[in-house]
Amino acid sequence: MAKPRGSARAASASALDALDFALDRGSPVPLYYQLAQQLESAIEHGVLAPGNLLGNEVDLSVRLGLSRPTVRQAIQSLVDKGLLVRRRGVGTQVVHSQVKRPLELSSLYDDLEAAGQGPTTRVVRNEHVPATADVAAALGIAEGAEVTLLERLRCTHGQPVAVLCNYLPASLLDLDTARLESTGLYRMMRAVGITLHSARQTIGARCATAEEAERLDEKEGAALLTMQRTAYDDTGRPVEYGTHIYRASRYAFDFQLLVRT
Repeated sequence: MAKPRGSARAASASALDALDFALDRGSPVPLYYQLAQQLESAIEHGVLAPGNLLGNEVDLSVRLGLSRPTVRQAIQSLVDKGLLVRRRGVGTQVVHSQVKRPLELSSLYDDLEAAGQGPTTRVVRNEHVPATADVAAALGIAEGAEVTLLERLRCTHGQPVAVLCNYLPASLLDLDTARLESTGLYRMMRAVGITLHSARQTIGARCATAEEAERLDEKEGAALLTMQRTAYDDTGRPVEYGTHIYRASRYAFDFQLLVRT
């Protein structure tokens, strides 16, 4: 048992050694908050990955030259956010980072990859189905017309983040399942000359059903973010209608607001 414990400590030291903490002791910003923000940034950018150990509070306080209560407060703030967990006999361990996605016309795969989140995809369904009334209205086609239904489970660092359900005109492009599991839908569309131009999007929230909770590794009734999007190409043609659900514990939309003059 001693060897695995030593390996874990070595991995922990290696992860922390990659961090360059910049704590301004003369700043009015509390030291615990400065430390918490820098640790959170390291987790979000993948410098500290899920499973990395940070050691115990005594080790951290000695390494950083901070008091133990200061380190404890910083760690507790990230434990409360669900980013860290304390494990008896092990120390503090990274659990996961919350994905913060900007509100723009981009794919979840591209956003996760750009953020260093290591996205993976499992295709659940890839088949032709008749369009329901909602899908037909969104895509501007007749109800019952054939569309491609694509359902995927998107993960980061091996943990589920979202279930993505997309509908596309059946004749739009060939959606190869193997390629869909190695790249994003919008990349495949761009590769065949489809230029995405704009989209209409609605964001909401609701509680997870039993089936959704099981797929997303959440408890039944857990908070989910929802998104409905219709994307248009540069000719104004609707090319994709998506209905997605995201784990609120691991996902957030990031807004930038401007004052209207």
